[in-house]
Amino acid sequence: MPVPMQLSRIIISEINDNQVIYLKEIDGNRTFPILIGIFEATSIDRRVKGFPSPRPLTHDLIVSVVEHLGAEFQDVVISELKEHTYFAKLRVRQDGELIEIDARPSDAIAVAVTCQPPLPIFVNEEVLNDVLGG
Repeated sequence: MPVPMQLSRIIISEINDNQVIYLKEIDGNRTFPILIGIFEATSIDRRVKGFPSPRPLTHDLIVSVVEHLGAEFQDVVISELKEHTYFAKLRVRQDGELIEIDARPSDAIAVAVTCQPPLPIFVNEEVLNDVLGG
């Protein structure tokens, strides 16, 4: 059963290759860290802080393409952890059909915060148990 989460922190370090975002359980106390790249971290940070960009960035483009094709975003699910790599699904509904698009969690979350309103984010319970030793 997927657990509803929200973006709680973004840590951007200019001296490290990996940045960290934290998701927090909406109806609980568990937090979930994800290491991401600088591009995705700054994209998420810009969106959360409401900074506009003069031209569409990659995640803006993804949202625009999906919407122009007549589909609508449903949510993001961080679905698996395999060999220290997280897997996510960007879930889109088109003509009543649910389409699950494989994505890196960082890109899926960047798309989630680009959408207006932001998309719900879920993490599968099995992933939380693997990460948090539950």
